[in-house]
Amino acid sequence: MTDPERLAITLTLASCPHPGSTLTLASCPHPGSTLTLASCPHPGSTLTLASCPHPGSNLTLASCPNLGSILTLALCPHPGSTLTLAIAYRPNRSTDDAISTTLHTALTHLDKRNTYVRMLFIDYSSAFNTIVPSKLVIKLETLGLDPALCNWVLDFLTGRPQVVRVGNNISSPLILNTGAPQGCVLSPLLYSLFTHDCVATHASNSIIKFADDTTVVGLITNNDETAYREEVRALGVWCQENNLTLNVNKTKEMIVDFRKQQREHPPIHIDGTVVERVASFKFLGIHITDKLNWSTHTDSIVKKAQQRLFNLRRLKKFGLSPKALTNFYRCTIESILAGCITAWYGNCTALNRKALQRVVRSAQRITGGKLPALQDTYTTRCHRKAIKIIKDINHPSHCLFTPLSSRRRGQYRCIKAGTERLKNSFYLKAIRLLNSHH
Repeated sequence: MTDPERLAITLTLASCPHPGSTLTLASCPHPGSTLTLASCPHPGSTLTLASCPHPGSNLTLASCPNLGSILTLALCPHPGSTLTLAIAYRPNRSTDDAISTTLHTALTHLDKRNTYVRMLFIDYSSAFNTIVPSKLVIKLETLGLDPALCNWVLDFLTGRPQVVRVGNNISSPLILNTGAPQGCVLSPLLYSLFTHDCVATHASNSIIKFADDTTVVGLITNNDETAYREEVRALGVWCQENNLTLNVNKTKEMIVDFRKQQREHPPIHIDGTVVERVASFKFLGIHITDKLNWSTHTDSIVKKAQQRLFNLRRLKKFGLSPKALTNFYRCTIESILAGCITAWYGNCTALNRKALQRVVRSAQRITGGKLPALQDTYTTRCHRKAIKIIKDINHPSHCLFTPLSSRRRGQYRCIKAGTERLKNSFYLKAIRLLNSHH
């Protein structure tokens, strides 16, 4: 039995107690149901989603929490699949993975002679709202999904009435036949499937996707940018064919070049517009620079964490217990300091680490209890993440963990590194940690 056949049977047998649960009929009933956009109570706030489209079907999805899991599991890519670098909305995937994958791709290339890297951070305009359901269904069929499920998805995404409510005033309804409803459990997965064929066409390039954040990494050798420029052109064509609009004004490019004799790098053009080149970019929550150092990022999070320390001091004055203060620290301060820590902390300078630990010590004096050092947090999370990657054969970085012979059980082959930047990066650090635990 094939995976699509198994999926169809599973969906048919899924427990969906509400009337109108029609996965097996390949239709999604929504008589009289509308999507209402209501204004938020705060002055000057924008319109926000008040109710979901297709109440019958969405109630069914809510009452069958396993449905999203079934779809995700059934659509889990095999090794080598084009979905491998679509990192978001899947179990055991986070921004850490997208950042670490991007950095490892760049650092391993920069370890070679006469090389540099160009990173293009793509920005789409209203990506979720521009999905064309008919094109999505064709792609789902290409992936081998059951036709009944494809038709159900098409029916779910088309003919959705929407009105706007401001106070007691309600607009006339508008029927939507494009886009995926925001807040629906299936929309993120459907978007990932819609963009699954947005992949690199040249071996020297990588396209790494996290939700609607897309990064093109061009690995340049001997100043030959032909493949990279062709990749950018091909991406523009793909966007036109798939109804996605590139926001060139918000799209940025960063060039990482550590060669002693640097040359002028010609700019990239998209639709006749020059893409702005930047020295620093906030990539999935972290500040990455063209020097691949982390001073900008650590300065930013230290400043933010120090602002939270003020709140911690105020709470202590109000008489909160040490346990409550520690919980507040964990939730609002440590979460900032340790965000995506596995991706960047290894290459921090001693000065960066002192500044970070200074915040921890200040919080420790306020809470009155011992708090874990960031170095310990980093080591623990590296080891934990490495274990998860090893157990997940579909993880994009699973192939980096190569077991040694059976006589050296639990040991993994070290990745060669010619620079400290690569040596201190996450994957090499994780392999050393795994080997040291055996």
